[in-house]
Amino acid sequence: MIDRYALPEMTAVWADESRFARWLEIEVLAVEARCMAGLVPQEDFEKIRDNARFNPARIDEIEQVTQHDVIAFLTSVAESLGPESRHIHFGMTSSDILDTCLATQFRDAGKLISEALDSYGTALASLVFRTRGIPCMGRTHGMHAEPTTMALKFAGHYAEYQRCAERLEQALKSVCTGTVSGAVGTYAHIDPAVEEYVCRKLGIGFEPVPTQIVARDRHAQFLYALAAIGCALERFATETRHLQRTEVGEAEESFARGQKGSSAMPHKKNPIVGERLCGFARLLRGYLSTALENTALWHERDISHSSAERFIFPDACGVALYALRKAAGLAGNLVINLQAVQRNFELSGDRFHSQSLLLLLVNSGVTREAAYAMIQDAAMTAMNSGASFRDAALASASITGVLSVADVEAACDLDRHFANERFVLFRLGLADGPERGTT
Repeated sequence: MIDRYALPEMTAVWADESRFARWLEIEVLAVEARCMAGLVPQEDFEKIRDNARFNPARIDEIEQVTQHDVIAFLTSVAESLGPESRHIHFGMTSSDILDTCLATQFRDAGKLISEALDSYGTALASLVFRTRGIPCMGRTHGMHAEPTTMALKFAGHYAEYQRCAERLEQALKSVCTGTVSGAVGTYAHIDPAVEEYVCRKLGIGFEPVPTQIVARDRHAQFLYALAAIGCALERFATETRHLQRTEVGEAEESFARGQKGSSAMPHKKNPIVGERLCGFARLLRGYLSTALENTALWHERDISHSSAERFIFPDACGVALYALRKAAGLAGNLVINLQAVQRNFELSGDRFHSQSLLLLLVNSGVTREAAYAMIQDAAMTAMNSGASFRDAALASASITGVLSVADVEAACDLDRHFANERFVLFRLGLADGPERGTT
């Protein structure tokens, strides 16, 4: 993770010092489990527990010769001990500490990401609350469609947050899985009870059928959860970016005192956070692609996944955390321009009542095809002449031959479009009372 976007609490999870400390914790726990089984003298275990150390500089020095980071680590630890060091890594293989360490890193990184995701959800909920009852124009294909409310627009993003939270929880349960099973995962030289003890003490699960490594579909599932979060943030950011366009102007990112929008044009206020979130989403999808490629390895294991994982796991977690915190700020501080919302609402006149009249004609016995032609003709007449759709409908003999003036005026009641706002928000847990409008 480059410094520009790195957050210290996430960087600490993936730092070399943290990784080596986790490796040592796993090794000591394994010795402790074997000591409890009577396989390691208590005195030797206590010496290991109290005195085992590692020296990062020394590990680097040894690795230059061994070309193996775990062996370099074990040699450094052995140098801090006496003969009791023989009990360390007994019956284990490198993947036992590598993958079990990864599980603890996902555990800790996942906690940070989960907290940030919930903060984003809270910010979205606040945005929904403060935009309740604000009519706005819904758009399909970028064109005016039918009215909705700003709250319903943003509520869809809140519902997606809820799905993201559920996916992340499931993915963390799967990926926080370790193994202490030895070469090719057969437990030939170490009792499975050691694995169970180590993983239980670390608060993680264990792979039921290890192949010397933890199966990589678990890691791909976690990267998918992060990529899905990225997609959710991108969808929200894309919406706010469109709303901030000069021609729309219904919403805009907060603009801090002293902030500059352009090096050349002092008047600019650009949607930089939203654009940044869209870029991060592309990264997260790319990390997922690599994780999926890593799921199929040779036989019981190879290390074609290893080099890639050293990049994608820390970066994916770092990008997700940074993006979520930025998204929470975007949602929590989004400025709504009520005048622009109202202005845009009025741009299409009242032609959005077309479906209401269409359905009323159908209910009155007119075929859908005939009713559609009648309503489309009135809508196009209104658009071309600048008249209201209501007046064009009342001037249409084919329509008034079926519907009364009172029927047409009732169908052009704007409130029908907003009557179910509270009900929809209730389903999301954002409103009290399951009130429904009429249809």
